[in-house]
Amino acid sequence: MDKKIVLTGDRPTGKLHLGHYVGSLRNRVKMQESNEYEMYIMIADMQAFTDNANKPEKRKKSVIHVAIDNLSVGINPEKATLFVQSSIPELSELTMYYMNLVTVNRAKRNPTIKSEIKERGFSDSVPVGFLAYPISQAADITAFNATHVPVGDDQLPILEQDREIVKSFYKIYGKTLTMPEPILSKNKNSRRLPGLDGKNKMSKSLNNCIYLSDDTKTVTAKVMSMYTDPNHLKIEDKGDTKNNPVFLYLDALCKDRKKFDELKKGYEQGGVGDVIIKNYLIDVVEETLIPIREKRKYYESHLDEVYTILKNGSVKAERIAHETLKRVRKAVGVEYYN
Repeated sequence: MDKKIVLTGDRPTGKLHLGHYVGSLRNRVKMQESNEYEMYIMIADMQAFTDNANKPEKRKKSVIHVAIDNLSVGINPEKATLFVQSSIPELSELTMYYMNLVTVNRAKRNPTIKSEIKERGFSDSVPVGFLAYPISQAADITAFNATHVPVGDDQLPILEQDREIVKSFYKIYGKTLTMPEPILSKNKNSRRLPGLDGKNKMSKSLNNCIYLSDDTKTVTAKVMSMYTDPNHLKIEDKGDTKNNPVFLYLDALCKDRKKFDELKKGYEQGGVGDVIIKNYLIDVVEETLIPIREKRKYYESHLDEVYTILKNGSVKAERIAHETLKRVRKAVGVEYYN
């Protein structure tokens, strides 16, 4: 049976957080250990330009931070290809071809892009690159013949637009590209973990995150400050667990499901206080982060090894993207001298 080819990745705009971990990172580790998948993990530094063009130092530092985060959670460069987007020039040429298959109105209608434009306060100053984000992503996905792409609920509209681009390419130039399918987490709370404030998704730009690099003291302070049920004023009050970030985090991270169910039932019926559930969440988060911290220490003291992993991965990735571009150039008719 042919392996499923998976492309996933992260924008280097800061360190990665628990939302990234439950939504994507831990599943990457599972997939790399399976013979069913061939994994490509991209550090999307070109896409980071779309809203960080004026912050070159931030982007540069974040590339190594994101690489270390991936390696620290257990990504094995012998089993998964970890590479840097800007090291693959073929992606930019593919993006140019695909841009002409998408109208401006269609790009503006993408609900994820509309939401993020509002979140970033772009107003009428939206960078063209940001509007073309899904088109760039289509180039990334098709360059590596990806059959599957892990996505959260908020990213589904972008993948759907990517699929539209492939369909348009099929119609005009023939079936040169691979049509990608989404991979969604079975645990809905893992697809979009809320921020500590309970009002938005966990986001670096909103500063409402628990980072994978946070120490115990920082984790404790952040969890104890978390939003819960505003109507749960006394221990004996019945509490809401469905819209309570603490329980959403526990649902996404807790391995002891019996203990989780007991706390959930007790909170809903009355008799379990916020301090109890927050202390338990601290224990659960620490159980997750302790082994990650240990690996992080190694890679932070062996940066030369991290750069070698990125370089080798990028060389391999470029070979594959180059073959895809050759097929695309032939299909669109720009091979003038052969």
